[in-house]
Amino acid sequence: MWQPNKLEQERLDKAQRLRELGIELYPRRVERSHTLGEAIALAEETENGLDAEAAEAALANVEVTVTGRIRRVNVKGGVSFMHIEDESGRLQLFLRRNDMPEDQYALVKDKLIEVDDFIQAHGYLMRTRAGELSVKVGDFRLLSKAVSPLPVIKKQVQDDGTVIEHGEFSDVELRYRQRYADLAVNEDVRDVFRKRFQTLRAMRDFMEAEGFLEVETPVLQPIYGGAAARPFVTHHNQLGEDLFLRISFELYLKRLLVGGYDAVYEIGRDFRNEGVSWKHNPEFTMMEFYKAYTDYRGVMDITERMVAYIAEQVTGSTTITFNGHEINLAPPWKRMTIREAVQEHLGIDYMDYPDAESLAVMLQERFGAQIKPGETWGRMVVEHLLGDYVEKDLIQPTFIMDYPKDVSPFAKDTGDSLHVERFEFFIAAMEMGNSFTELNDPLVQQERFEQMAALYGTGDDDETPLDEDYLRAMRYGMPPNGGFGMGVDRLVMLLTDQHTIRDVLLYPHMRQLTDGQA
Repeated sequence: MWQPNKLEQERLDKAQRLRELGIELYPRRVERSHTLGEAIALAEETENGLDAEAAEAALANVEVTVTGRIRRVNVKGGVSFMHIEDESGRLQLFLRRNDMPEDQYALVKDKLIEVDDFIQAHGYLMRTRAGELSVKVGDFRLLSKAVSPLPVIKKQVQDDGTVIEHGEFSDVELRYRQRYADLAVNEDVRDVFRKRFQTLRAMRDFMEAEGFLEVETPVLQPIYGGAAARPFVTHHNQLGEDLFLRISFELYLKRLLVGGYDAVYEIGRDFRNEGVSWKHNPEFTMMEFYKAYTDYRGVMDITERMVAYIAEQVTGSTTITFNGHEINLAPPWKRMTIREAVQEHLGIDYMDYPDAESLAVMLQERFGAQIKPGETWGRMVVEHLLGDYVEKDLIQPTFIMDYPKDVSPFAKDTGDSLHVERFEFFIAAMEMGNSFTELNDPLVQQERFEQMAALYGTGDDDETPLDEDYLRAMRYGMPPNGGFGMGVDRLVMLLTDQHTIRDVLLYPHMRQLTDGQA
């Protein structure tokens, strides 16, 4: 149960005094003629082309009613200044005792209206002697009394130009838990999420221009599939059956190709019951698309054009900086097989170790790798050779192609018995997305399901349950197609130079605090 601290109690006392004065602390109605950004733009438009004297006279006739949160108050006897802020900007209020009702001015002078409160102010535009655009306030009203003061962020610029933040809200975990306060006091954080929404808008614009149809598929699924991940399980009380939160959109999207759509995509949440890290969160945003009559090479073409387009729309350039690296996202991107990548970066041809036993021995002897019992040959290639030792060097955009079959159950063969037409693409040492030349032979797909069941036991992250309804759909005939999935959160990390997924999720998952920790 919340117990007010000293500052909060002072604000509660002020709230009571306001009530005694007949002031409504949280009124039902509000008036606003302009956002602060609109008021600023209107002033600039009014002043345009006028000399100082004419501009002053013109502004004095511009009437506005603005609203916002008070961020700064400076009381100087009969004249006071406030800065208020809304999403569009910040603007100064000029309050003079002679220009407004005395009882209203007393609320400011006596500090009953204070920093963090929301107010509505009506008046005319003006510039102060210092030239700062202001609203000369004729009257104002309280819109919302803030009981808890927002955290104070103090920024200190070092000699090398870096900025150190400290103060009562410098704890990063606390900022994640109280994202509402983090957003309120950090413009930089608000800007990250503006760019996140710009990323999603640009992605949709690109896909629409490419002829894709945006669709929605079930979040609750009777059989999970389409990825190698452990699901979250829930229960439907009325039906008396367990359901899974989806780990992928894939199998439902490909059913739509059977139904007659040529190109579909979805942007939405996936849920994977896996570890939390700087690039993993239990729920995250994915974009997947499936396009008939193409393959993974055609998908590569779409991918590099899409990412470059989004980057240009969000940042203004296809060259970005991430974690100190300058990265060029303009097509074409480097393309190489996983075998070529391992040879180039490690000097190893893993085909010299054609079974799981010999590959495990090599990894243990050469790298000291910790191999889990039962790890398959393909998983060792992908997770250890590529994931542990090559991925960290893939800074510029790179397509890594032709993955082992035993970790890629939905992709067509390359022509040999061990590899399939699958790629992942990497930027800034992060795996960003995944693609297959999709299997459309229902008999081969059923065989793959059975092979995966033999390789991976129940509860294994790579378990791929047999989906009989999906096989039924395939038997009606599925066109050849290429499929693609990309983590939107990682793309936003890349475009905003944020180095943990928590910084691009409004509400990242956090471990629950006990009563003693809260």
